[in-house]
Amino acid sequence: MRNKVVISNQGAPFIEKGQTWMYANNLVHIDKNAVNGDVVDIVYENGRYLATGFLNRDSHVIVRILTRQQDEKIDETFFMKRIKFAYDFRKCVERKNLTNCRYVFGEADGLPGLTVDRYNDILVTQITSYGLEMRKEMLYGCLLKVFKQDDVEIKAIYERNDVKAREKEGLKLYKGFYGNHKLATTTIINENGLKLYVDIENGQKTGYFLDQKSNRLLLREMAYGKKVCDCFSHTGGFALNAALGGASEVTAVDVSKTALDEALENAKLNHLEDRMKFVQADVFDFLDTIKENQYDIIVLDPPAFTKNRRTIDHAYKGYLEINKKAMNVLRHGGYLISCSCSRFMEREMYEKMLRQAASETGVTLKQVSVTQQNHDHPILWGMAETSYLKFYIFQII
Repeated sequence: MRNKVVISNQGAPFIEKGQTWMYANNLVHIDKNAVNGDVVDIVYENGRYLATGFLNRDSHVIVRILTRQQDEKIDETFFMKRIKFAYDFRKCVERKNLTNCRYVFGEADGLPGLTVDRYNDILVTQITSYGLEMRKEMLYGCLLKVFKQDDVEIKAIYERNDVKAREKEGLKLYKGFYGNHKLATTTIINENGLKLYVDIENGQKTGYFLDQKSNRLLLREMAYGKKVCDCFSHTGGFALNAALGGASEVTAVDVSKTALDEALENAKLNHLEDRMKFVQADVFDFLDTIKENQYDIIVLDPPAFTKNRRTIDHAYKGYLEINKKAMNVLRHGGYLISCSCSRFMEREMYEKMLRQAASETGVTLKQVSVTQQNHDHPILWGMAETSYLKFYIFQII
């Protein structure tokens, strides 16, 4: 019989609506024998069953929910089913990019605290749950079995457990190959026909920003004959897609020389360097140097301006400033791509910012499209934390 965690009557409705985290401030009582990493049942104050998940007494997320079926066993069979279900989802929605794909997106796939990305024949994992860390060997075994069942060869698992979220769970930070593997940590992926270098050891996130794949295609489809400026370009994801789509000129701007050097290598890999130039600069300053009508399309894809609610006002001002700068030089039918990867900058607030920017610059926004993260980063309704990326394309009138 499992140990129990009693949730307050105020906290229970959030879980009833689909939230998969139980926060410590909703805790009433924990059975004294329950230890970190245990599978526990969450119950109402009257003792009625609510959900089951991993316990961590030391985390603000005191229980990460795995199931709402009281009798379900949390064993190898459970994890095999969850991983297979996530795998089959990607085969349906991401069929053309299965060799560079997020196969497990944590809570959205019923595996809270687990990220699994595939880059060719290497899986890159990230664990931010104490309970999963304790079951890592079994979990990795299940992953490899699922790929093997589909005749997919995976040579190694690389752990990117260097993310600060692990510290909140009381877990150490490290990165490296799991087991005794010693393979190259760089590879070349094929994203919708574009070749890209990926560094799984030192690259952003698990090596690359997989969540913008479908959005980069949107730019590629509208870039023909246009002059494009990709701000916060990093290793050139949007800029390269614009060039591949037939843009007449592409400028990639980033403050990091290292990132731009990698972008240039990606351009050479695809024989696109003749139509591209790379500018090392602070984007806020660079936008002040742009003349009206210099570019037909400006892309604003900054890093998250806020990673918590305390700094949301500062982030709002930052987004407002760069969007106003871009709108000011796109007054004649140009196109603005504006996005935010911060989940704390919620859609309503971001759209409020866009309206304010348009009002203050005296332009009208004609919406082309509104999208979110790529399909292999699914959004679980009821779990707001799985919805983070906002991506807008407007014509500026």
